[in-house]
Amino acid sequence: MRIIMALIALSAGMAALASSAETTSWDDIRTSLYGDRILQPAADLIVLDAPYRSAEDARTVVGARLQAPQGDALTKVILVIDENPMPVSAVFELSEPQDNFRFETTMRLNGPSNIHVIAETVAGETLVTEQFVKTSGQGACSAPPGTDPELALATLGDMTIGIVGRNNGVSSGQWLADLANRQLQMKVDIRHPSHSGMQMDQISMLFIPMRYVETVRIDLDGRSYIGVTGSISLSENPQITLSIPAATARVDVTMTDTDGTITQASRSLAEY
Repeated sequence: MRIIMALIALSAGMAALASSAETTSWDDIRTSLYGDRILQPAADLIVLDAPYRSAEDARTVVGARLQAPQGDALTKVILVIDENPMPVSAVFELSEPQDNFRFETTMRLNGPSNIHVIAETVAGETLVTEQFVKTSGQGACSAPPGTDPELALATLGDMTIGIVGRNNGVSSGQWLADLANRQLQMKVDIRHPSHSGMQMDQISMLFIPMRYVETVRIDLDGRSYIGVTGSISLSENPQITLSIPAATARVDVTMTDTDGTITQASRSLAEY
């Protein structure tokens, strides 16, 4: 009987520790970002789009649709994957405040984790929503690269700019809704190995040095629109999709990685 009671107590203790660990992760991240500042539940102002369970931990699409409170505007959006080695996984800083904003990114999920999306506004409000995502246990941040590192370096920094529409997997209803909001959805495909520093070369058995997309600056019609700060949470060859004003005629993208490599790409949107 004592053994059974001890096992029950041990199980309860482990469950409590697990629960405490989950709470502490977010509490520590929130305190590091905002101190004692109160984060307001976003309710329906932020709709987080993430799978119940990731089909591919090394490349999981995570996104959100955000609406500013009435009379306010969005200035910054932060994507946090609580249990990743770099929890603050992507930061979107809008050069000009927007009433609404939408993003999607391909991310690594290192294990089961809460995901938080935080929005900051002109009026100083800080809104947050969360979702728990299960994973397949691949340990994506330390998983070997999917491509040969030398081949990956040959195309590192190449970028393709496109507009997501009827012919790109978006329903006509969503396409019309975006146009009604006077927005387009722009996608940037970036060729980059996004080495996390935790991956091992399968031949030399040495760790591959960390190297990832540090910043992506996007200018629209010659004016700064948004700056995106990345992390090792970005997947290999990441895709970033952002809402942009429908009247945009030209997009210029500048990528900088942690080794100081800078590449640029431009596209006229006249055909859209």
